[in-house]
Amino acid sequence: MCLRLETRALGVAGVIRALDRPAAGVDPEIHRQVEAIISAVRARGDAALLEFTERFDGVCVAPHELRVAAGEYESAERGVGENTVQALRYAASRIEHFHRHGLPRSWWVEDDNGSLLGQQVRPLDRVGIYVPGGRAAYPSTVLMTAMPARVAGVSEVVLVSPPASDKSLNAAVLAAARVAGVTEAYRVGGAQAVAALAYGTETIRRVDKIVGPGNIYVALAKSKVFSQVGIDMVAGPSEVVVVADEGADPEWVAADLLAQAEHDPMARAVLLTPAAGLLENVAQALEGQLAGLTRGAIARKSLENNGALVLTRDLVEALVIANALAPEHLELQVGDPFSLLPRVRHAGAIFLGRHTPEVIGDYVAGPSHVLPTGGTARFSSPLGVEDFVKRSSVISYSAKGLREAWPHVAELARVEGLQAHGAAAQARLPERGHPS
Repeated sequence: MCLRLETRALGVAGVIRALDRPAAGVDPEIHRQVEAIISAVRARGDAALLEFTERFDGVCVAPHELRVAAGEYESAERGVGENTVQALRYAASRIEHFHRHGLPRSWWVEDDNGSLLGQQVRPLDRVGIYVPGGRAAYPSTVLMTAMPARVAGVSEVVLVSPPASDKSLNAAVLAAARVAGVTEAYRVGGAQAVAALAYGTETIRRVDKIVGPGNIYVALAKSKVFSQVGIDMVAGPSEVVVVADEGADPEWVAADLLAQAEHDPMARAVLLTPAAGLLENVAQALEGQLAGLTRGAIARKSLENNGALVLTRDLVEALVIANALAPEHLELQVGDPFSLLPRVRHAGAIFLGRHTPEVIGDYVAGPSHVLPTGGTARFSSPLGVEDFVKRSSVISYSAKGLREAWPHVAELARVEGLQAHGAAAQARLPERGHPS
């Protein structure tokens, strides 16, 4: 099952080394394929999209069928049923409420000389959201990407997702798109969809930024079009670290580990606890719960390959290891989680208390579930409204402010050897014949 580690035997550094998971190298052939796909879409537009959709998805789509028709959203909403629609609306409402608190705003300050300095915040005009398809449906990803964009004021939100064999997009995905205010949707996926969003085709206009998860082809394509468009992040396999004390319920801990493990054989689920009894009980609970999971084979492989049950000296030591891992999701299933919160330095999302399973963040809590993975929480943040705006510095100097600044500007221009820089400021001084 899971790897067993003890800090008493290995030390903290040894445990961290044992849990280290260097980024997997990508086959050069996949790099070549992605580059070829991007080049083809740039050169041949819709024709390349249709060719790749047939080759990779086994679906023949005509040019006029690329864009989802307005009536398809309504049909999807009716098809999924009222319970699903209510759940989507509930989640969307909470996501919107959360992100409104983080909305960046423009501001001004005035200095003693009457000069004005500030920042102007404006939403991006057009954003693309990638929603994975295939054997699973991810309406939650639609909400978690489109809702922050709409809260930020983005006027055009464009969804792309690979079609099913009957050319349809998943009904729950389209219902979520309608709830979230998606303005356009296209039945195209993979690296070709990313290229279309980045460069545009006859049917799909280019966007300013691309967000959302995808497979290795999608992730590589996003990294390769960055600079032509913005991207959110290049995400890897999902992960959870649970820090628990002796009062934690082993069935709950096991359930949370499995909720992450069932995503993918590469997913990571780790328990850090100073309670030896809890560790043993969680191991037994994992076996018991695996038997009833429809994705049990995936979860078992994930636990065998990447799972770990770690016995630490105390909770402080557990947090040292958690910070080193910088996980996508961190649960603190302890009696007083708020006392440990100041010790958390690196995590994409932090779940406090025994009644806060990570899955609540996947669906309805409010913060986006698009989070940094693979240790990148050391330097990056979850997707939020700030990802859908851009900031411009605004400067308005008074004549008095310019006079005060002039000698310092002149000196810095002299040091850098940029004579025209100094001259541009000096030309505006009153002694050069201009009014003050």
